[in-house]
Amino acid sequence: MTFFIVVLRGLLRRPVRTGLTLVGISIGIGAVVALVGMSRGFESSWTAGMKSRGTDIVVNSMGSSLTPKPFPASVRDRITQLPGIAATSTLLVELMGIENSEMMIVSAREWGGFAWDNLKVISGRLPHDAAERAVVLGTTAAEMLHKKVGDPLQIETEELSVVGIVDGGAVVENGAVILSLSLLQEIMGTAGKINIIDVRVKPGTDETAMRRLCDEITQRIPEARAEAAGEHIRSSQGYRIINAMSWGTSLLAVLVGVLGVMNTMLMTVFERKQEISILLAIGWRRSRIVRLILWESALLGFFGGVVGVILGVVGMQVLERTPAIRGLLQPDLSPSLMALAVAIAVVVGILSGLYPAWRSSRLHPGAALQG
Repeated sequence: MTFFIVVLRGLLRRPVRTGLTLVGISIGIGAVVALVGMSRGFESSWTAGMKSRGTDIVVNSMGSSLTPKPFPASVRDRITQLPGIAATSTLLVELMGIENSEMMIVSAREWGGFAWDNLKVISGRLPHDAAERAVVLGTTAAEMLHKKVGDPLQIETEELSVVGIVDGGAVVENGAVILSLSLLQEIMGTAGKINIIDVRVKPGTDETAMRRLCDEITQRIPEARAEAAGEHIRSSQGYRIINAMSWGTSLLAVLVGVLGVMNTMLMTVFERKQEISILLAIGWRRSRIVRLILWESALLGFFGGVVGVILGVVGMQVLERTPAIRGLLQPDLSPSLMALAVAIAVVVGILSGLYPAWRSSRLHPGAALQG
């Protein structure tokens, strides 16, 4: 009988108990995959949205909320002539309820700015000018709101006309209601206010030069902060809170799995006291007994991790389709996250088996003679 057959036989001795332990681990790992995948997906989706607009640097005053705080549009004039800046475009982006949707991205863009350039018209057209009381919808937004070209759309107290359906090249762009900046400022009573300045740098600008440019913009605009397009979401307080809550909730679920594995392995050691004593009596070293228990607990963690990844992926797919989240992000289904989740499960299994393994190694061969 080989070592691994002994390991597998130990796991299969009590299949119901082993199965319930696997369920506990898989729920914890599923929570890690789903919650962390959603928070990572939020970051990557918004970053992809900015890249689709051709944005290199984002200037905003991101606080604890998911959307930046407004500041005067006139501050843009302080940076337009800086060396290295090719173009700027001002925006006012809000998350708000639109008709039957609880939360949608409303993206108001400076008319004539480059933020309109990435929109590929699928049907209809773009607004004729900044004054036209019209919106265009991303493909996902149109589907969620059940709108087509020519339909009315209510934003706050104003009824606007849907004149086009567009593909913005990213999840957050396709999930947005897009209109002219001046029109949303009028509707919300925020004349002269924006909360984002998209900046394009001149071709050939390297990373070091871009960081220097960000520092100079931040010095000139104390009302906001300039960061590279791939970094500003990650550094925002709101995202850090979401990320911390995701990991905190996940780790609590994993802790339940740790206690479950430890209980299972302790019961296994207790029930197999005579078998372990016989193994010691026939020449097994105590270190090999420790490895036996640790292998069993590690395999419990591994199988629980694999099942947990499957549960997490299913959970993310369900969450992605909920009205509150759809169109705001695309979950992170990267192999690195799945590998991390399985690795966490294996570590959980090993840590949970340390005390039971130590207990098993303290048994005396003479216990094999006890009935």
